[in-house]
Amino acid sequence: MSKIRVLLADDHAVLREGLRTLLSLQENIEVVGEAENGQLAVEMVKQLRPDVVVMDIAMPVMDGLEATRVLKQQQPDARVLILSQHDNREYVFSVLQAGAAGYVLKKSGGAEVITAIRSVFKEGAYLPPGIAREVMDRYIQRPTAETGRPHLTEREKEVLRMIAEGQSNKGIAELLCLSVKTVMAHRTNIMEKLDIHSSTELVKYAIRQGLVSV
Repeated sequence: MSKIRVLLADDHAVLREGLRTLLSLQENIEVVGEAENGQLAVEMVKQLRPDVVVMDIAMPVMDGLEATRVLKQQQPDARVLILSQHDNREYVFSVLQAGAAGYVLKKSGGAEVITAIRSVFKEGAYLPPGIAREVMDRYIQRPTAETGRPHLTEREKEVLRMIAEGQSNKGIAELLCLSVKTVMAHRTNIMEKLDIHSSTELVKYAIRQGLVSV
């Protein structure tokens, strides 16, 4: 099985060392390089072609936000996971609009960081459940005329919120007093209407298209 090739970009050597040690314990993840600023990260991505770039925001020379913009302009398929200390929704919206595939807090446990890296690699997106839920709520509450997206029924909105919260089909069925088969039908209809295949993809699309207020 091929490994997920990761580039670490952070100006704190201690943090990079900690991440490198954490990731080295994973059989399917390999750290292929480290950068201490955004400009160096951009240069190293060209050379190393990592699968995922784990990027801090606050760095010298070029910060993570600008580095992400540059990377997406030069290499649209680059996948950037922002690792930040800022638990601030405005930061989240800004980096996702810049092209980042995901956002995770430095205070998160190692397990969540690993999950985020794998999700960005496999699905192209990752957001912590709380942030995903907040943005999802903003998105589905906006009038259809503004978003230009198909109309969702109230029941579909309920199901969509629960999908964003990470509920399983069985869990949604129990909460809404529906059959699992009915929930599966709602899920299929929602994804077909929005042409979206996961809650994280929906959140990422909504932000990058300016469908939610920043």
